[in-house]
Amino acid sequence: MIADNLKSVTQRIAKCCEKIGKPPASVDLICVTKEASIDQIEEVLHLGLYTLGENRVQDAMIKYRAMGDRAIWHLIGHLQTNKAKEAVKIFSLIHSVDSIRLAKEIDREAKKINKVQDILVQVNVSGEASKFGCPPDKAEEILRDAFLYPNINIKGLMTIAPEVDDAELARPYFRRLREIFELIRSKNIENIEMQYLSMGMSNDFEVAIEEGSNMVRIGRAIFKDAK
Repeated sequence: MIADNLKSVTQRIAKCCEKIGKPPASVDLICVTKEASIDQIEEVLHLGLYTLGENRVQDAMIKYRAMGDRAIWHLIGHLQTNKAKEAVKIFSLIHSVDSIRLAKEIDREAKKINKVQDILVQVNVSGEASKFGCPPDKAEEILRDAFLYPNINIKGLMTIAPEVDDAELARPYFRRLREIFELIRSKNIENIEMQYLSMGMSNDFEVAIEEGSNMVRIGRAIFKDAK
């Protein structure tokens, strides 16, 4: 079932990319494993999908002990500053940096292990109180301040759209983040790559890709009905 689901997801990504004239390989698929068992994750690795997204540091640590560096680990959920020490040991990319305070702590802990930690700045484009992320008008300020830290490498932006029944209703939020992304990238700020625009999940990833996402975070659509 996981193999069939993954094939369906990759076909949908390819079809969406074809529609807008971009190569499917330009969109990175992050397999969200927060509700998956070790055996299910092993199957995903066997199928050739190695980039895994976890919401919680402590859950990722359990799975990391089982799989280690056979996978590439991304933190896609909120990171508390007191978890930064463990996060920098595991994660290749942290999607959810939303304050200078957190960026400073990540830099401090990464320095201790001689690592330059790749990060994305999370932006709360919807303004929902239930979602983490900096306000849209603070994104560039955080990027400019964070790039001064030598053990952080800024790679782009991330957002989580509101949960909606119709994916089209998420489009304005994805479009807003793309506009912020393109504005910042047009300024050619030194040492800020603006490589990734991480947006789109199982229920809205096609709309996100149409609006410029090149990194989608998909779990439910891959693991649905899996035993």
